[in-house]
Amino acid sequence: MAAGGAVPGPDGALRCPWGVSTADYLPYHDGEWGRPVRGDDALFERVSLEAFQSGLSWITILRRREGFRRAFADFRIAAVAAYTDEDRERLLADAGIIRNRAKIDATLANARVLAGWAPGDLDALIWSHAPDPETRPAPRTFDDVPAITDESTALSKALKKRGLRFVGPTTAYALMQACGLVNDHLADCVARTPADT
Repeated sequence: MAAGGAVPGPDGALRCPWGVSTADYLPYHDGEWGRPVRGDDALFERVSLEAFQSGLSWITILRRREGFRRAFADFRIAAVAAYTDEDRERLLADAGIIRNRAKIDATLANARVLAGWAPGDLDALIWSHAPDPETRPAPRTFDDVPAITDESTALSKALKKRGLRFVGPTTAYALMQACGLVNDHLADCVARTPADT
């Protein structure tokens, strides 16, 4: 096993090292990360949570995800777009989320922008930036996993051009990983299914 490669989990199966670094990560790693996410509201949630994660550890966001869902109406775009100044103040006081004014404001602004898009537009725009999986060999170690790619840079530019905020290239790549546009489970990871290799 190469340094930085897959490591045994509690059941002995090999996994990405981050997936076994805390018990909270295990179900997310095994069942969600890298699996395709479709639908405007579901992708709005991921865009929003990746923005909140910026500068923080993902575990900080994951442990508050239910709080975020309660605070942001399960990330239904139409509902969040209708939030008022009173809702904004409520969010700024909500200990169940990350109370970062700029990130809260960006989430509300993004919902208002997305509410003006046709149904399916966010899904289509994001997924149009998925690279051909044939061009991406399975990473053997974490050193093989990039932080940004040409596709994430292009996705970031496309989202910004359409008016979205907090969607830089690194955040866009984390979104691509989380939503299954790319599969960065390590080659020996049990969560990388045979069809993925």
